[in-house]
Amino acid sequence: MTVQHVVAVNAGLGDPSSTRMLVDRLVGAVVDEVVLRDAGHPDERPAVEVIDLRDLIADIGDSTAAGFGVRAAGRALAAVHAADALIVASPVFNGSYSGLFKSFVDLVDVDAMAGKPVLIAATGGSPRHSMVLDHAMRPLFAYLRTIVVPTGVYAAAEDWAGTYGDTAVLGDRVRRAAGELVDLMIGRRPRPDAGAVVGSGSGVSGSALGNPEEARQTAVEAAGIANFARLLGAEAQT
Repeated sequence: MTVQHVVAVNAGLGDPSSTRMLVDRLVGAVVDEVVLRDAGHPDERPAVEVIDLRDLIADIGDSTAAGFGVRAAGRALAAVHAADALIVASPVFNGSYSGLFKSFVDLVDVDAMAGKPVLIAATGGSPRHSMVLDHAMRPLFAYLRTIVVPTGVYAAAEDWAGTYGDTAVLGDRVRRAAGELVDLMIGRRPRPDAGAVVGSGSGVSGSALGNPEEARQTAVEAAGIANFARLLGAEAQT
């Protein structure tokens, strides 16, 4: 694998932040996975950049008013557009991603996002908010024509408590999602046994395995079909 650039977007507002903690674990797992696969090429570990949106609040507001990225927000958007893969994480507010996260994503160039592998993650106070991944974040990035890995990672408050017993489960989800992201970074289909613990998505068809570009395009089309099917199902219930 050639050296790739991974950008992680942290929408956590606190300092310290559980969302930033989750981002750091995901970044570490992705780097570990790349190093494991390229054991003979230690210089090919991915270049990683973490963007903390809390530091860009004023610039994101000015960019929204201007209609394009300005100052540090503009540089962050350029990094997102140029990234080979993205890790994005938001805290849950009122059953969805944060307004700050949405304001930043509203500024991205849709054409620059097409076919880009994305790992989605979220944090919240209760496990009941875990569906934010499939009902809010996955459709958002499907609209942007990215390829969202099958496993989304949600971490509730108790997932960080060692006495609760779920820390290992969170670690399993982190490692699985990281492996799926690396699979897409190198143009491979996610492993058949890599099912999502929180949320699921469409994989890449077997016919596209030999060609990374075909794999990405096939996954984009599959994501669009799946999203359209969900929309039809929602209309049928109304």
